[in-house]
Amino acid sequence: MLFTPRFFIMCGFTFTVFVSAFMLFPTAPFHILDLGGTNFTAGLFLGLLTYGSALSAPFTGALADRVGKRRTLVVASLTISVLSVCYALASSTRVLLSIVPLHGIFWSGMLTASAAYLLDLVPESRRAEGVAYWGLSTVGAIAIAPTIAFWIYDHGGWSSLCGVAALLNVAMAAIALRLEEHQTHARSRAPRSGFIEWRVLAVSFTLFLFSFGYGGITSFVALYADANGTTNKGAYFTALALVTLVTRPLVGKFADRVGHKKVFVPCLALAALGIALLLPGGSLFWLISSAIVFGLGFGSAFPVYTAHVMHRIPPARRGAAFGSMLAAFDTGIGTGSIALGYIIELDGYTMAFALAAAMAALALPYFLLVEPRVFGDPAAHA
Repeated sequence: MLFTPRFFIMCGFTFTVFVSAFMLFPTAPFHILDLGGTNFTAGLFLGLLTYGSALSAPFTGALADRVGKRRTLVVASLTISVLSVCYALASSTRVLLSIVPLHGIFWSGMLTASAAYLLDLVPESRRAEGVAYWGLSTVGAIAIAPTIAFWIYDHGGWSSLCGVAALLNVAMAAIALRLEEHQTHARSRAPRSGFIEWRVLAVSFTLFLFSFGYGGITSFVALYADANGTTNKGAYFTALALVTLVTRPLVGKFADRVGHKKVFVPCLALAALGIALLLPGGSLFWLISSAIVFGLGFGSAFPVYTAHVMHRIPPARRGAAFGSMLAAFDTGIGTGSIALGYIIELDGYTMAFALAAAMAALALPYFLLVEPRVFGDPAAHA
């Protein structure tokens, strides 16, 4: 059965995780600029966080397989709570950015452990659907968190925002304590076959290519809106979340029926087109248009891809496999955030988003070329 009490507990946990994260991600660039930083420096916040996550994800995922997913979730939640307090106390961009990579390490542990735990709950025949419904927790968080964050930031300041994030992470630890460890995949039964799933990592370079643009969007679309006189700086995230909220469960269920690969391929094309729609300008019309198209592609791509990969991975290696996926995905986000921040500083937003769209467009031919060579007969994995 798909909808169980533990499934809903995991949804609550993930919702809280992403509310906390997306209160910090869009507002940190504004705080860094207030501290005297540049757009490039602002891009380093998300860039360094996701690099910390990407480099550690293959190892934290395998570690969660061995020491227990619930224990990993509790430790990661409490540590990020402490780091949120450290953000509030940081008095310069240098101090602030020195904390970020450590945040990324524990962020990866949280994501890999929660994904592996969730995949143990979901029936194999409904895997894309289950991941899609679980992903709505993320979508709901992204829909509300930036707007709440900007309100807190405008009225209470950065310290208040970090304090709320710290409390949310304590709540996450409390939720994680209510989870039961899966005995079938407990520490004693986890295989000692290495940390990295190299096949998954090779195919997951696809995720790097289209998440490159997402890193730039997360860091700079609010600044882009502000620079173009759009007063609702959180409009893009809200529209993106609403589109994903409506389409992701339907797409996931459809993908389970017709084949994950058949659905993933058009998702890649839509993600590239969605980023390209930012090129005409940062008015509300183009922001919403981009968010709708990008949401149709990007919003469904990750759960469908996850289901596609997990059909080829033994249960006790799901943490390691998801860690390899997260490594590619987060490296793309981090590289995009840093590189696009640098390009914005030199040539403006149009050139930066043009590069992001081009990178996303390369994801489609790369996947079609590499996936059948790594996972075998395309017909068998359609």
